[in-house]
Amino acid sequence: MFYPRAMTGVWLIIPAKDVLAVTRMLADRGLFHQVDASYQSSEKELGPANSWPEKAAAYAALERRVLSIMQTLGMEEGSPPLAEWASMIEVDVARPIVEQMEQEVKQTTDQLTGEYKRLEQLQSALTQLEPVAGIDLDISTLRDPRYLYSLLGVIPIANIDRLQTSLERNPFVFLTLREDDQKAVVWLAGIKRDADILERAARSAYINPWSLPQAYKGTPSEIMGSLQTSISQVQQHIVELKTMVSQLHADWKQQLQTLLWRVRASGMLADAIGRFGQLHYIYLIAGWVPSSGLADLAHQLKQVSKDILIETSPFRRGSIKQNVPVALDNPRVLRPFQQLVMNYARPRYEEMDPTFLLAVTFPLLFGAMFGDVGHGLVLALVGGLLASRKVQALRGLAGVGGLITICGLAAVLFGFVYGSIFGLENVLPALWIRPMNNITQILVVAIGAGVVLLSIGFLLSILNAWTERDWGRLIFDHHSLAGLVLYWSLIGLAGGAFAKLPIHPAVFVVLAVLAGLAVMFSEPLKHLIEGHRPLVEGSLGTYTIQAIFEMFETLISFLSNSLSYVRVGAFAVAHAGLSAVVFILAELVSPGRGAGYWIVFALGNLFIVGFEGLIVTIQTTRLEYYELFDKFFTGGGMRYEPLTLLRKVEE
Repeated sequence: MFYPRAMTGVWLIIPAKDVLAVTRMLADRGLFHQVDASYQSSEKELGPANSWPEKAAAYAALERRVLSIMQTLGMEEGSPPLAEWASMIEVDVARPIVEQMEQEVKQTTDQLTGEYKRLEQLQSALTQLEPVAGIDLDISTLRDPRYLYSLLGVIPIANIDRLQTSLERNPFVFLTLREDDQKAVVWLAGIKRDADILERAARSAYINPWSLPQAYKGTPSEIMGSLQTSISQVQQHIVELKTMVSQLHADWKQQLQTLLWRVRASGMLADAIGRFGQLHYIYLIAGWVPSSGLADLAHQLKQVSKDILIETSPFRRGSIKQNVPVALDNPRVLRPFQQLVMNYARPRYEEMDPTFLLAVTFPLLFGAMFGDVGHGLVLALVGGLLASRKVQALRGLAGVGGLITICGLAAVLFGFVYGSIFGLENVLPALWIRPMNNITQILVVAIGAGVVLLSIGFLLSILNAWTERDWGRLIFDHHSLAGLVLYWSLIGLAGGAFAKLPIHPAVFVVLAVLAGLAVMFSEPLKHLIEGHRPLVEGSLGTYTIQAIFEMFETLISFLSNSLSYVRVGAFAVAHAGLSAVVFILAELVSPGRGAGYWIVFALGNLFIVGFEGLIVTIQTTRLEYYELFDKFFTGGGMRYEPLTLLRKVEE
């Protein structure tokens, strides 16, 4: 739990005849983290024979085509079939099946798209004819009149006067057929020889012309009747085509889902084999396996391939750095905090996973800043609702549901400590203090808690350096032993200025000077222990000036890191103060504590839970990331991605 799972490097040498069986077994187990070994292949021996990467690309293209068909039919991927999904299917076998399905689906969907487009056109024509439905005129006479220019369209009402003014010198007829507040349906007509003038005037007045239906003749009311008949026919055809699509969905669902998983599995097998090394008749496979599962995996590999050769290389902490995949092994209840760690960085294989520490300190810091029984219960209920995934629209937030629940319960705990429920401080007795009445005390305690947490960070840095056998960093680094001694010596000197301590101040002075010199000259001292020469790169004077400034920066960081935890107490006080403001506003709205009082009370508390809860979360995250993690956690580890046909995800 405190460190990533121990990993063992594995090399496998297998005959070519067993490559598929071994790869499938590795994928079935989901433990083997593959490392690209294709550089070990001998191109002289292989020539063009190694077509596995090309096969993987072909399978990927087929998978996209199958998914496109399924999306068109409104079909989900479903779960992989129990037996058939792991069997490899040849590209030449799968491609004709996919092409036949694509053709049939395309034919039906193209017809459906065409019918929807035709329906839209018919409905648009029907809408255009509604304003002239009462005119007893054959509409065909308006399409291409011999002596008459005719235009039916929509014009902004504000432009009507301008249009009529611009046509004063020309004979024309202008009728308003229908109008509303902003637009009007109009008919403009004139003699044919003035068509250019009428068209320019219409464009300048922003008339949007209507295109009259070409296939219909008769009066507008007669054409509208024909259009309604055509619309009914098209709608009926759309229903029939939808039925055909539904039938294809029902007929092909199982076949497509099985085909998808077989193509997907085949592609992943081909991609994995393409990254093996190949030396004529044998394959070389390289990767990492969790040490706890190595023996069982090796036993199963020997059952699949009797001629297999297995070579293992356990990674020893403190050895030469290698790019080892990091597999975290935290219980499910800690997964929300593990995700918080991942948002900062993935632990390196050689360093401690801070998930457990974060799972303890994050809720405590949050609860201390947001201590209220009522507000905490609201948060816990909201978190439980998110984690349950019962609300479809909120399923995307299910991952943070557990975190919110735990932080809410921590707020409930500190609510009892502070004696506060929904801001009321006269209902519950305070198990410790009330922040508003003991501001100085809670701020001092907050700084003390910060000193403890920072000291834990120093100790963890020492532990990481010891685990990696990095003795120079362990002794002289400003976040390890020398830094810890310097930090506590300064605390001792500061404490001695306000209280009498059993240790003489001179001891703290000596320790601070020695530790400060160790931190200042940490680089040459590390080089001295490691046998690295020269001890100082460049000029000694330049290094000394740089070391002095870095020492000053270190002292400033010690002070700022410690004082940053003042915000824990400050937010506890602010939370109580904000709750008091809600009561003041409620009294102003309804001094007699009527309905208005309780409405303001409810809205104010919801605001506190939402807004202040978010602010406190941000501040807690900042304290963890920039004050605590900075002492011992660097991150930069490689993600553990075991080979699996199901594409399982670690987190």
